Amino acid sequence: MKALILVGGFGTRLRPLTLSVPKPLVDFANKPMILHQIEALKAIGVTEVVLAINYQPEVMLSFLKDFETKLGIKITCSQETEPLGTAGPLALARDKLIDGSGEPFFVLNSDVISEYPLKEMIQFHKSHGGEASLMVTKVDEPSKYGVVVMEAATGKVEKFVEKPKIFVGNKINAGIYLLNPAVLDRIELKPTSIEKEVFPKIAAEEKLFAMVLPGFWMDIGQPKDYISGLRLYLNSLRKSSSSKLSTGPNIVGNVLIDETASIGEGCLIGPDVAIGPGCVVEPGVRLSRCTVMRGARIKRHACISSSIIGWHSTVGQWARVENMSIMGEDVHVGDEVYSNGGVVLPHKEIKSSILKPQIVM
Repeated sequence: MKALILVGGFGTRLRPLTLSVPKPLVDFANKPMILHQIEALKAIGVTEVVLAINYQPEVMLSFLKDFETKLGIKITCSQETEPLGTAGPLALARDKLIDGSGEPFFVLNSDVISEYPLKEMIQFHKSHGGEASLMVTKVDEPSKYGVVVMEAATGKVEKFVEKPKIFVGNKINAGIYLLNPAVLDRIELKPTSIEKEVFPKIAAEEKLFAMVLPGFWMDIGQPKDYISGLRLYLNSLRKSSSSKLSTGPNIVGNVLIDETASIGEGCLIGPDVAIGPGCVVEPGVRLSRCTVMRGARIKRHACISSSIIGWHSTVGQWARVENMSIMGEDVHVGDEVYSNGGVVLPHKEIKSSILKPQIVM
């Protein structure tokens, strides 16, 4: 089987992290976002993953070459010269996706994090005999999204309603599809939307079916959703009683600590924290609802909550970083400095407090 991951463009919503690496390579729960998906695809027997990308393909490929051998899966790029939306890239990668076997292929949106029940999706796809399957997820506020209206019993999709003013349902497109090769005959090589142009036509022919995603789902393409996604992901590790989660007297709730990180005495860490490889957390530090990426150092008695600390950054003694502060790569926050929602671009030293949310160049 094959799979296409829609990587897309610049990842502007996750800046300043995406100023250092393409968005799919930004760490989430201590490994690059896209690796969560590639590992899930490999686990159900996918042999080749095609990345649809229009930005920095060489960075992506050189990075993923290591994983090709580790995971034993072929990874190639299909590069757009102009942005082609969510359907155009399928037409562009047509020759990579069709091998004459007639097997369906997966398409995933690279921002989506979930438990990836791909095996169940294959069974669902085979059972309904239609042309395309999509995952849907239940949301509390459907008016913010495009809603998928479907038959409860069969999953047959009736129509799509964009940002409905009145309640028509609470299921939205989760960005995970399983498509027969015939779907590619419906897509032209030009900027097109799979959600707005391709799927409605398949639904009109009663060949599109939706499966409700079990477990959690989050689009982690922006900081607050990234932090929420981390909470959901760690919670799902807890439910599957994963050995990856850390335990100990200074740990509260779900915490993921890389084995190469060092944690000082008297810290209180958690809930919902990820600490990456080679990080140093000095004594007396308090961390909650945050990510500390590879090679960062958190000095004595600093306090960090609801924030992201980028690669190789330092947070000074008694500093306080909170309220969706994001430190890009190699940012140095001085001792006793306060950051309230500061978004700091890479390679910067912060000597005075950031009292209200702002971008610091």
